Amino acid sequence: MAFADNLKQLPSITHLAGLQLFDAQGQLVATLENKPGQAGSVAVYHALVQRFGTIHAEAAREGLALYAEHTEDARAHPGKHPNIDRLIAIKQHGGQFGVAFLSN
Repeated sequence: MAFADNLKQLPSITHLAGLQLFDAQGQLVATLENKPGQAGSVAVYHALVQRFGTIHAEAAREGLALYAEHTEDARAHPGKHPNIDRLIAIKQHGGQFGVAFLSN
């Protein structure tokens, strides 16, 4: 299924302004805003946290499947899709991200 189709299956994020990702030491790694260009990633990460409670290797595998065709593009062009690159790194090397949701 294509990424756009996968997004339609995910829980709504209209109540979110965005989210923040934290590494294992509690350091802020990234802030994703619920705006064009990042909203899809907010939806994916939100759905993963809803299902798994955190972003770890199993969640990363599911997230990469949700990103569909963009995952292959990210693998072919490292750095082009940083939100996917993070999931690839977790899947390959382990670790996890904590997530804090930012409400509207």
